[in-house]
Amino acid sequence: MPRLHLGDWVDSGVDWLVAHLSWLFDAIRAVVEGMYDGIDAVLTAPEPLLLAGILAVAAWWLRGLVAGVLAFAGFALVDSLDLWDRAMSTLALVLVATVIALVISIPLGIWAARSRAVSAAVRPVLDLLQTMPSMVLLIPAILFFGLGTAAGVIATLVFALAPGVRMTELGIRQVDAELVEAAEAFGTTPRDTLLRVQLPLALPTIMAGVNQVIMLGLSMVVIAGMVGTGGLGGAVNEAIGRLDIGFGFEAGVGIVVLAIYLDRMTSALGTQLSPLGRRAAAKARTTAWSYRPRPAVAVVGVVVLALVAGGMGIFGSSSGTSRASATNIGKGREIKIGYIPWDEGIASTYLWKELLEERGFKVTTTQYTAAPLYTGLATGQVDFQTDSWLPTTHAEYWKKYGKQLDDLGKWYGPTSLELTVPSYVKDVNSLADLKDHASEFGGKIVGIEPSAGMMGLLKSKVLKEYGLDGTYDVVDGSTPAMLAELQRAYAKKQPVVVTLWSPHWAYSDYDLKKLKDPKGAWGAGDGVHTLARKGFAADNPEVGTWLKNFSMTEEQLTGLEAQIQKSGKGGEQDAARTWLKQHPGLVDRWAPVARQGAKSRAAG
Repeated sequence: MPRLHLGDWVDSGVDWLVAHLSWLFDAIRAVVEGMYDGIDAVLTAPEPLLLAGILAVAAWWLRGLVAGVLAFAGFALVDSLDLWDRAMSTLALVLVATVIALVISIPLGIWAARSRAVSAAVRPVLDLLQTMPSMVLLIPAILFFGLGTAAGVIATLVFALAPGVRMTELGIRQVDAELVEAAEAFGTTPRDTLLRVQLPLALPTIMAGVNQVIMLGLSMVVIAGMVGTGGLGGAVNEAIGRLDIGFGFEAGVGIVVLAIYLDRMTSALGTQLSPLGRRAAAKARTTAWSYRPRPAVAVVGVVVLALVAGGMGIFGSSSGTSRASATNIGKGREIKIGYIPWDEGIASTYLWKELLEERGFKVTTTQYTAAPLYTGLATGQVDFQTDSWLPTTHAEYWKKYGKQLDDLGKWYGPTSLELTVPSYVKDVNSLADLKDHASEFGGKIVGIEPSAGMMGLLKSKVLKEYGLDGTYDVVDGSTPAMLAELQRAYAKKQPVVVTLWSPHWAYSDYDLKKLKDPKGAWGAGDGVHTLARKGFAADNPEVGTWLKNFSMTEEQLTGLEAQIQKSGKGGEQDAARTWLKQHPGLVDRWAPVARQGAKSRAAG
């Protein structure tokens, strides 16, 4: 059977779309980001507990007093976990994706319900969207809309679109045909039949579809966090990247609170809007716990809370810190730093965030996996990153994007790549020893992300060089999965061989052996480089000069990493600030400025 090059055809089609319809994608991106920014601004304007009260009033109106109390308690919990801003960003993303998805899916579902030909044409497309792995949707989203909110919203709405279409079509088709015939017999137009008969009766089913759209959207936010959407999805990805179970659980709790609230509210809203639902609710016995205020009372409650917010000066509050003019080089200019969740990348990123903010810049940092980070640099959506391993580990990305990037030089090195075993594994000290001990390790080498340059080198060269390609299987996974497997095996004193590199904190936490490479299959060590978008150094000459002259010793880097590990999640910049205070003079060495006194003497 000849090889069908379907992937090549898809690549060609995507390239054509990017080349010829970029104006359309830019317009869509502007609309989506505008909607997101507007909703996010509204959600983050009040104090957290004030907005929690407003949301609780809405829950009280729709479902009763118990629902209102639980809603307030849930959002108060999110605030107490210091996840409020992230939760509101996630809520804004889901709301934007849901609105756009419903604008598309409900009319399409109505059309499919009224035309069997349309239904037959739409069904396979919906099957494709529902069964396609959600990760795959991010690839065209990044290429068409770049990194950030727009790509996340588009991928989310495409993933969540199908239930809205299916449930709308199903709801209309389930309306009793005799009722439709009766309406037509009385001379009702097709439009009035749809609006006054079919849609009201189909509303419970349609609202169930709305509910499913929202739930699928929330399930997509974690994956969308990989392209820099931030929010709770970004928090989960950060926790995965650092193997931080506690922080991941907290972020997961935040998503659960949002999911339960939106699920209960949409189902209750469906009951309120449906004529049958209102009749059933009117007949239900009312108790103190199930009492729901009239809409006017609920609106008054929300208005009162809003007025309280205004009276307290909660909306539009601004804060800022004044800096000495001699060091205010940035004057508020924004710089975007991306990073891969590797320890040296986290340390150097937050070090530079602190340095640049001390020099008057506004700095945002976002975590990515390697491929989206390089894409963001190449498209100019990220200004620079400090953790590019060249010329070997990230050779694939440099080959693809190098012409669109500026290499600002190596600041640390040489590094090394290696296979590593715990020190309690005897008689295995070099790569050559692995062949005779394959059964000990179950014929497995625990790897990291398959896209990592290290993995390509291991499979294509290292295994062949030592005759291991038929003896061992390399298990593709992720850095956190590899570290978890190492931790599990180490606790049980079981043999395990993993891919590692130096510098890495695992060598200080565990007693490990780097397997010697007498044939030099891994090659010379990499340098850790700073890469910037094309033209960044020209746009920011002072920062470009600082980055080009920047370097760290192993003692400095490991000391900073240790300080960050000690500070824990969320304390990275505080750790960098503390470390800089413990090493006076480094700020002025790495980010030098002309002092006012020096200028005066020069003028004299």
